[in-house]
Amino acid sequence: MTLQPLMSLLADGKTHSGRALGDALGLSRAGIWKQIEALRVMGVDVEALPGRGYRIEGGIRLLDRSLIEAGLDPAAQHLSQRFGLHFSIDSTNAEASRKAVLGEQCFLVLAEHQAQGRGRRGRNWVSPFGRNIYMSLLWPFQSGVAALEGLSLVCALVVVRALQPVAGDGFRVKWPNDVLFQGRKLAGILIEISGDVSGPCRVVIGIGVNAQMPAGAGAAIDQPYSDLGAVSDGVIDRNLLAAALVNELVSALTEFQVHGFEPFRDEWMRLDAYAGQQVEIRAGNHGRVGVAAGVDLSGCLLLDTAEGRVTISGGEMLPSLRPVADKGRS
Repeated sequence: MTLQPLMSLLADGKTHSGRALGDALGLSRAGIWKQIEALRVMGVDVEALPGRGYRIEGGIRLLDRSLIEAGLDPAAQHLSQRFGLHFSIDSTNAEASRKAVLGEQCFLVLAEHQAQGRGRRGRNWVSPFGRNIYMSLLWPFQSGVAALEGLSLVCALVVVRALQPVAGDGFRVKWPNDVLFQGRKLAGILIEISGDVSGPCRVVIGIGVNAQMPAGAGAAIDQPYSDLGAVSDGVIDRNLLAAALVNELVSALTEFQVHGFEPFRDEWMRLDAYAGQQVEIRAGNHGRVGVAAGVDLSGCLLLDTAEGRVTISGGEMLPSLRPVADKGRS
């Protein structure tokens, strides 16, 4: 079942009768109904207006490859030849990884919908159709996995840099790679690495940004979240935002390849949402409580505990509900 032609007709936000849609697509009314139901499964809020037809209130401005390519800076223009834009896909990270297996060194993937969107630690990334950004970039590194310390933090800064011109300030970062607005998660990063531990490797950088999360889809998210609709009075142009993300990502990766995380540390410290706050770091079944003291020059978390300052390279940060006297226990 190909849903793209029907979606293209409904995207204008106008009311379309079942007969008119069927005539345009060569389908029966029952066939149109089945496709409408399939769109709803993908998170599209299609209204059925008795006696009138179907509509998507407010419409949807679909991603447009030509508009995204037109917004790319010269340094990112090479990606216009290595760029896949999908109506629906299992996961943009999975597709980028498949491109790596086929021998691609650099490739950009964007999608309107993910059927199996992935977040960190095996979580599902809620990915309704046409409302958010789901993007992955395959990128080569020559210096091995050890040189990638701090990359996830850099990618969170990339998102903030791309958002600020179109949605203003107020964004903060949460170690190791979330972007928050008013304490709620607005964007996340998933990085997957393949190749040589000490030699050439390829990295898939997945970025998800909540642009206009429908309430129905948002009900499936298991943590406080926000979207750009809560930040800006206007509708965010996802084509402009996608191009801005690519531009900022290419620029940051180019600098990171040469200098590592160090040039980005001060920016991270300014935007750190949890600096000076008591937090718990969980890694597997173990937890450690302390006061977040920023990050070091490699992007590792600095945590002040009852035993002194410790450096943490991995785990999940949570606001601590345990009393200060208990910090340092695991």
